[in-house]
Amino acid sequence: MDYITQILNWISMGLLLPTIILLLFAMAGALFALGSFIAQSISMLHEKQNARRIIKNFCDSTTLPEEQDKCLFARLVKKMAKDNFNQLKCEKLISDLKSEYDRDLEKVKFITKIGPMLGLMGTLIPMGPALAGLASGNIESMAYNMQIAFATTVVGCFAAGIGLLIYSVKKHWYNDEINNLIYLLEWQINYGNNKNQNQ
Repeated sequence: MDYITQILNWISMGLLLPTIILLLFAMAGALFALGSFIAQSISMLHEKQNARRIIKNFCDSTTLPEEQDKCLFARLVKKMAKDNFNQLKCEKLISDLKSEYDRDLEKVKFITKIGPMLGLMGTLIPMGPALAGLASGNIESMAYNMQIAFATTVVGCFAAGIGLLIYSVKKHWYNDEINNLIYLLEWQINYGNNKNQNQ
């Protein structure tokens, strides 16, 4: 039994360095994602304003976005109009866009999940040597291992917090855009065709 316990202890201690390295990568990934998110948030504010304007103009007069309108929502509406708002083609376009957004969200969702896992591993692994140091009266060893344990916990939670923030906000952005496209498609199918016939 002591032999098995010792093997488990060796495996556990061997995982400490990879855990810390992976935790640093997770932190770097979270900071990189945060930088991209801040830059994207500025453009998304313009996107939301443009989307409201495009929807209002389209529903009032079936006016497509102007040529100089370069926002993503305008390009998607033009693409749907190019297909004459064919329901099957437009639903495929929306489905592909949703899949693309889901893949983007999975990246930050992964950081949100992996951060606490690595932080917990980085906390528990040094606790064994810390308790052993306490039992033997080696306060210096205990303090060093406890420092590692607390630091990994903080870094893991911080990375997960960044990931959760980005995931929550981006999910609302993407849902709004998908819902706006579905609304335009449904409006065109139910009202747009009748309006065009009356004109």
